[in-house]
Amino acid sequence: MKKIFLIVACMPFLLAMTCDDDDQVICTQEAKAGLNITVKDAVTNVILSTGVTVTAQDGMYTETLEVLDGDDSAVFIGAWERQGTYIVTVSKEGYQTFISSPIQVTADECHVIPQLLNVALQPN
Repeated sequence: MKKIFLIVACMPFLLAMTCDDDDQVICTQEAKAGLNITVKDAVTNVILSTGVTVTAQDGMYTETLEVLDGDDSAVFIGAWERQGTYIVTVSKEGYQTFISSPIQVTADECHVIPQLLNVALQPN
């Protein structure tokens, strides 16, 4: 009888320690690019994509970002679901090469948190 009383007395504490499903995070299946870089001419403010090379380096890891062309925009994207501290280099013939300060890409429970960078290339 003492065991049953002990179980009944402890039941509120046991219930309080169970997981609450209301706090469950539901993640999407889409991949997120950690880096999103827009490149423009510093003088004319025209978006540049043709002939532009954008690379991201995190330690020994190096990636050439892909351009995603839109109607009036072009965004170089990469570091897909990859956290890190990146140095971004942007180059194009006829322009000064741009080298960024370190860019920290972090993540939440599901995906990386995209970092946006606008680069204005200076003509030579």
